[in-house]
Amino acid sequence: MRHGSKNNCSSKPNEPKYEPYLLLRPAHVNVNRVSFVLFFFFRLGEGWLLREVRSNWIKQRRFWFVLNQDSLDYYSGPEKGARRLGTLVLTSLCSVIWPDKQTFKETGYWSITVYGRKHCYRLYTKHFNEAVHWACAIQKIIDTKAPVETPTQLLIQDIEENKFNPEVVEHIYQHNPILKYTHGPLYAPLLPFPYGNHHGKGYGSLCEEAVKLFNGLQQLESAHDAVPIIQGVLQTCLDLRPLRDEVYCQLVKQTSHTPAPYTAAHLRYWQLLTCMSCTFLPGAAVLKYLRFHLKRIQNQNPESEMDNYASFISEALEKTKCRECVPSWEEIQMLMSRQEMLCTVHYPGPGCCQLYISSHTTANEVVLRMQQRLGLKDSKNTFALYEQNALWEQPVSSGALIADILTRSDTIKSFSALFVSQRSSQRKLCFKLYCLLDADSISVDSIEYLFLFEQCHEMVIRGQLPACEEDLQTLAALRLQAIMGDFSTHAPCPPLDQLFPSHMLEARVLVAQALPDSMAAYLAIARQWSGFGCTLWSHAAAVHKQKVEKDLRLRSRVKEEAAAVMGAILERWRDLAGSNCRDSMAAYLAIARQWSGFGCTLYESSTGSFSQKLWLGVAAGSVSLYRQGEAEALESFPYGQICSARLCPSQLSEITQLMNAYFNATRLQRGKGDGVKIHDGTLVGFRHPSAPALLPSHPV
Repeated sequence: MRHGSKNNCSSKPNEPKYEPYLLLRPAHVNVNRVSFVLFFFFRLGEGWLLREVRSNWIKQRRFWFVLNQDSLDYYSGPEKGARRLGTLVLTSLCSVIWPDKQTFKETGYWSITVYGRKHCYRLYTKHFNEAVHWACAIQKIIDTKAPVETPTQLLIQDIEENKFNPEVVEHIYQHNPILKYTHGPLYAPLLPFPYGNHHGKGYGSLCEEAVKLFNGLQQLESAHDAVPIIQGVLQTCLDLRPLRDEVYCQLVKQTSHTPAPYTAAHLRYWQLLTCMSCTFLPGAAVLKYLRFHLKRIQNQNPESEMDNYASFISEALEKTKCRECVPSWEEIQMLMSRQEMLCTVHYPGPGCCQLYISSHTTANEVVLRMQQRLGLKDSKNTFALYEQNALWEQPVSSGALIADILTRSDTIKSFSALFVSQRSSQRKLCFKLYCLLDADSISVDSIEYLFLFEQCHEMVIRGQLPACEEDLQTLAALRLQAIMGDFSTHAPCPPLDQLFPSHMLEARVLVAQALPDSMAAYLAIARQWSGFGCTLWSHAAAVHKQKVEKDLRLRSRVKEEAAAVMGAILERWRDLAGSNCRDSMAAYLAIARQWSGFGCTLYESSTGSFSQKLWLGVAAGSVSLYRQGEAEALESFPYGQICSARLCPSQLSEITQLMNAYFNATRLQRGKGDGVKIHDGTLVGFRHPSAPALLPSHPV
């Protein structure tokens, strides 16, 4: 059993010890060369360097530095009897910051920084190669040092070795207070950390932050509200990954041999340990120590609150993946009481479902539960979760944690509420069709048919269905008949932008006004410059006035055009009297099916020499390229003809995932073997469509 730290400076008993002053010099050996070799046997490097000295002000002084096998020393000069002015002992926890251009630009010197346990040397030199030489030499010495082990680490190893001997374990706890609860502060971390601060974000060194975290943990006992403290500890652990094991060890310490284990103040430590276990996994050694601690507590306190927390934490450790976000306020409150959160999932139309989720629930699990609840388990098509607001939409990866999505949505909402409307900033989860494999087999009485109708209409509103204006007006009338029934002057009618692609109105008005406006502007400028020698100021004022008048005319013209289109839609709606909802939806989809790209997902091209926008359509059987507004594809590539497709960066991973989902679903239905696999990789110039909403299309 260990009772102290290991001796890191061990030597082999049979290893020869060289003493330079006993070596004999043959007659043919050069004395200077022997002296040089013997000097570097004990001194690995030496030379003049400037060191930053802090007194009343920061200044740089010149010293003679000598690098040995165990330390970096500096002297008043290079002579033999020079006085040694300082020593920095080198261990495996020391660190070196290499020279950077920014410091050179600011000071005219190349700088390296060496962090030790008690000292920090900031050294400067005029020459870059010399700075790199010193940094390399010091780092090589650090790398040769044996790892430093703290007393806590050694005791954890002792407990692991004797975990099947309760008497020895109890003896270790009784004679080592570092393992047990303490009221006092912690002056050093329980685990070893490299010296120095390399993290930024307002944090100090890891050693300093570890001590601060323990002080924060102790505040839990007297805090009126524990959630802010817990959230702060979790945020620090998210930003500084090495501190996660430290916090676990501190929590195990504070929940061991507690004077008042059943009080609410003591249970705060268990609540933080619960939140940690659902957010981060510790390293392998600390994980074993934690599991042993949980079993020990359960054996010592059966059927208690500590037993309940220990059981919950043990189960959580089996499921936890490293989180992308710190748990939200609501999630922390649920974890403190070991309960699940309520999550609202919307689906096309006005419907929504409420599901209970844990910190480990993935998007794929929610999709399966939604399919079960809505009776879509036997559908031939596939579904997915989408994260969306009024102006944006993105499919959620199947392995993504719902808790992270909800936390991110709450954070974005709190920031964006100051700058945009609440409707635009409000995010929600929506359950929708993802891969449309067989539209013909969908029953008109099923909710899946409603999904198809609603998602097709979203595509029409975005202007992604190449149809003439008459067909678009007919679709708008069928939409009104399906959702509102027969025409009535008393029924509130939805705005035009929810029935008809608004950008078509603007485009038509702009084209109609393009020639008259250009002629009018030319005549106006000609009149100004033909007479009286007008000034540049009057010309600018006239141009601004013309622009304002043009905008007013454009708005007025768009309103007139919108009123005319709305009138035509209402007339068509009146003619549909007597049609039921099912027939109206069927007629709507029949018009949409006339397009050969029905059922595909569209992505707008961001590059190329075409003057007109291009769309990449990803469908069940092929990938096609369309010119915007045209019904026929320019080119189509069946999956069987695709050898490889490398798509990157991250916004294009959606295309890769969708193509793989289509291929895998088709292969499963046909019962065939392996086939094409789409990989991420080389950049391709496609992005999501961005008119008038920033939404990508989704399957219809």
